[in-house]
Amino acid sequence: MRCGNWRRLPLELAREARERSSAPYIDGAVQCQLAPHENDEHYGFLADLSAYGTALWLHWTGSTKATLAALSDCPVSAPAPDGDGCCLFGGHGGRHTWESEQKETSSAG
Repeated sequence: MRCGNWRRLPLELAREARERSSAPYIDGAVQCQLAPHENDEHYGFLADLSAYGTALWLHWTGSTKATLAALSDCPVSAPAPDGDGCCLFGGHGGRHTWESEQKETSSAG
């Protein structure tokens, strides 16, 4: 489960994101990818960057101006031998993405 906060990508940041990434398309709005959280700091994934293990994120806090952030991928993976990697950035708060998926799978069954 993810945070329910969404943010439109300002036109000038959309242009900059297209210049910085090799992605053919950048979404016009993004959802915060963090697990539900109490603070007002949000991150929406935009695109992988050409540097291995780095992605471009839209960062915003409340109603403040959004900014682009190039962040390294989270290095943590699930404990199983072929465990899924976390799809967030290094140093993110809250659960890893694979922890959210495990919780949803175990409660559904």
